[in-house]
Amino acid sequence: MTLFAYFAGINPIWQALIATIFTWGLTAAGASLIFFVKTINRKLLDGMLGFAGGVMIAASFWSLLAPAIELSKHGTLPIWVPAAVGFTLGGIFLGILDKIIPHLHLGFPKKEAEGIHTKWHKTTLLVMAITMHNIPEGLAIGVAFGALGAGYPAASMTGALALAIGIGIQNFPEGFAVSGPLRREGMSSKKSFWYGQLSATVEPIAGVIGAAAVIFMQPILPYALAFAAGAMIYVVVEEVIPESQRAGNTDIATTGAMIGFLIMMTLDVALG
Repeated sequence: MTLFAYFAGINPIWQALIATIFTWGLTAAGASLIFFVKTINRKLLDGMLGFAGGVMIAASFWSLLAPAIELSKHGTLPIWVPAAVGFTLGGIFLGILDKIIPHLHLGFPKKEAEGIHTKWHKTTLLVMAITMHNIPEGLAIGVAFGALGAGYPAASMTGALALAIGIGIQNFPEGFAVSGPLRREGMSSKKSFWYGQLSATVEPIAGVIGAAAVIFMQPILPYALAFAAGAMIYVVVEEVIPESQRAGNTDIATTGAMIGFLIMMTLDVALG
């Protein structure tokens, strides 16, 4: 039995857990670069952020919104309604988290921290910002594998794997994008790595929740797919793109976004 066949035969919740552990692992691998490179060039960081944004935008449509619309063709409502409702709720959910959870975006001074006012250290605030970023990514992967368990014909194993691979690819530079600034703040390499990988540990949790939700409450699947898309687009527009443009490296950040979008689109179309 091949590894793919074995993986395809296990419970979708376990599939989601394994896939999100994979994406967390790539975050940890990216964060581990801090043991070899002490600082991160700002232009490189902006290119990484742009790349992450491009991957998330492409995944939001091809892996989430398009399947949500396809699934809605079999319902009683107009096909655009579940996608529109789920997308809106996903944005609102991340907007609420953004207002409540204390966090600080990369490259911003501590006085510009968002969320409820707290005396948390700048390091904690930086990690919380990336953790919020990873919640919709984990949900997206979980929902994709949950769709397989729910037996929806529009869902495919290769499509779910393509989403996990795409998010994993953008998690690698993201891990370094977190650990680099922490090292620059004076933190040791070990602690910078620890906090860099820690930001992605939420992905397996969100992945399992997403998969279980759509398996046990199958009618919500189109809404869940669109919800994850709305949450990811909110993160990209509110956080990733502004951060990538903040230092004035607009051409580099935009090129990174284009490359990320192209890679994710190619993965999804070719494998999905």
